[in-house]
Amino acid sequence: MQMTRRWLAGLALALVTELAMAVTEPAFAVVRAEAPFELRDYPGFIVAETWVEGSFDAAGRVGFRRIAGYIFGANTTADGASAKIAMTAPVTMEPAGEKIPMTAPVTMEAEQGRWRMHFVMPAGYTLATLPTPKDSRVSLRQVPAHRMAAVRFSGLTTNSSMTEQTAALDAWIGRQGLHAKAAARVARYNDPFTLPWNRRNEILIEVQ
Repeated sequence: MQMTRRWLAGLALALVTELAMAVTEPAFAVVRAEAPFELRDYPGFIVAETWVEGSFDAAGRVGFRRIAGYIFGANTTADGASAKIAMTAPVTMEPAGEKIPMTAPVTMEAEQGRWRMHFVMPAGYTLATLPTPKDSRVSLRQVPAHRMAAVRFSGLTTNSSMTEQTAALDAWIGRQGLHAKAAARVARYNDPFTLPWNRRNEILIEVQ
């Protein structure tokens, strides 16, 4: 137990150090901007992801530790060694299940209780060159090019703030004559020690 606590403390320190430094973000092109909203085109990229059950906060903690373990060395390279992978932002979570009205992500959390969290892998890797996760609950996936609508907000990602921002983004998508393709995703860019008013959060919805 003591060894586990020391390992978790060391991992937390390493994560804070990584996130406090400048980390890369997935490249995208802004198609349309009406602050705080943006329409973005993302090229394809690879994610390391895991499925987690529970409330948003509990699932977020478990999923973050699981994928962070992968990028910090819980992996196997082609030559049998392990490798550290650079941290990227944001850390993204989305609810499982079929698409429901975009104004009710909390309803989906209560009904499904299952989330997918992912980290985007740094550019330059391929599925063939990324190390294999040691934890079978972590998988790698190629995400094709896609278009996302985004709204940026600060503060804490509470149920009420996520619901409010998702409803605002859904309304903006409608005004643009667009249609949502999937459930809303929550993207967080800062370490847990960043003051709430300095945090960058986003709700992202893939659109047609």
